Amino acid sequence: MHGKAPQLPLDTSLLTPGLRLGVAVSGGADSVALLRALAERSTELGLVLHVAHLHHGLRGAEADADLAFVRDLAAQLGLLFHEARVDTEAEACAYPAAGKPAETIEEAARRLRYAWFRQLLSRTPPHAVALDAIATAHTLDDQAETVLAKFLRGAWTEGLAGISPKLETAQAGRILRPLLATTRAEVEAYLNVIGQPWREDSTNRHLTFTRNRIRHELLPLLEGWNPQLRSHLAHMAALARDEEAWWQAEVARLAPQLILPGKPVRGGGRAAGDGLAIDCSRLAGLAPALQRRLLRHATEQLGAEPGFAATESLRELALGGHAGQKLELAQGLWAERTAREMRLAAAAATSRKKAGAEVVPRYSIAVPGEIVAATFGLHLKIELAGSTADTSRSAEGHATATLRNWKPGDRVRLRYTSGPRKVKEVLERLRVTGSERGLWPVLELNGRIVWMKGVELEPEAGITVIAHPLSPQNTGEGSLDGQG
Repeated sequence: MHGKAPQLPLDTSLLTPGLRLGVAVSGGADSVALLRALAERSTELGLVLHVAHLHHGLRGAEADADLAFVRDLAAQLGLLFHEARVDTEAEACAYPAAGKPAETIEEAARRLRYAWFRQLLSRTPPHAVALDAIATAHTLDDQAETVLAKFLRGAWTEGLAGISPKLETAQAGRILRPLLATTRAEVEAYLNVIGQPWREDSTNRHLTFTRNRIRHELLPLLEGWNPQLRSHLAHMAALARDEEAWWQAEVARLAPQLILPGKPVRGGGRAAGDGLAIDCSRLAGLAPALQRRLLRHATEQLGAEPGFAATESLRELALGGHAGQKLELAQGLWAERTAREMRLAAAAATSRKKAGAEVVPRYSIAVPGEIVAATFGLHLKIELAGSTADTSRSAEGHATATLRNWKPGDRVRLRYTSGPRKVKEVLERLRVTGSERGLWPVLELNGRIVWMKGVELEPEAGITVIAHPLSPQNTGEGSLDGQG
């Protein structure tokens, strides 16, 4: 071939000179094209490239061949190669550690993949490889499929935002998607012109997977109505992403004015208590779009995520309800209208109050130390493991942790996951319901949940938490070491 080699369209605005970039390569056309395009332009862009391949433990010899293919390609390009193996099927069955909730192979594979990316970006032994970011090969076609899938599930605007060109968090590092405006047709045309082969994943044709049905059946059918559908869906994602960012800033500005803690008291001020309240008169003066946003923001503080119908029910109660009118919704959400406010609370807390039950106790535990917590049916011990982490200190100078009931808004970082999860969502995966759900213990240290019953969390540096259920004979409460 004569003349200048073709260039694959890349979003180079995401790439800065000196960036140490790991390219996630499965062996498929998209990731191989991304690697080749970045390698061709690495000098021009000032990039230091690495290649990363995760073997998911699926597809047997086919996956082994994918690994060998990517390893050889990295060697041909003279790039450092990183590999790892996971047992996706076993992880899907065992996630979280107890309860074995339903997690699809697709969900488990994605969770494990991003957990490995986080390890590569951690810069801490034994995973230190000095990477600044990971590049994945999501294309415009992937974006269109994602937006359509979200639409079919009934997503709000944030869901229609689809895949972000850049994902950056303190915990997960930087994930970049330079091909998000590039079509799969452009990818394959580029590879064919430069004579670069790629691997085909046989499971991409299996119509048992929702993504594959959308890709091979639904999208082609809809393109019979509009051949530009994929581009339109990608444009919708860009619009939704920018508008969502604006809405988040607007809600953050208005929320403190309308969403109030506790209950009002005579003479002014508010008393602490369960839940929060919405100022109905101020809510009524806003546009419906803002009303919905603020209501959803308020319910999220209580660990609920109401759908459209539930949100509209809350709007109706806030704007047209009468004092004393109550509303119970799914996800443990409860609302009551007063003369001026609509009060919101988690049903677990309100039901305990209605029943006249005592408030669930909170146990302070010295670190190191141990305690018997009869309310939770636990014997819990905290041991030091090497150098201690930064912790809160009691008046006596001991580090202290708190064993308490979970509350809406709590988040935990499950082991091998890419980001924090709401405790409410974890309990749903565990299928914990009823009174058991309302009395589920977590251990908090220095403002972070470091242990939760029934799941395996990311280890907390410096401590080890050991919990055992109480035997029928051992139900006396209190510290076992005199430090509690």
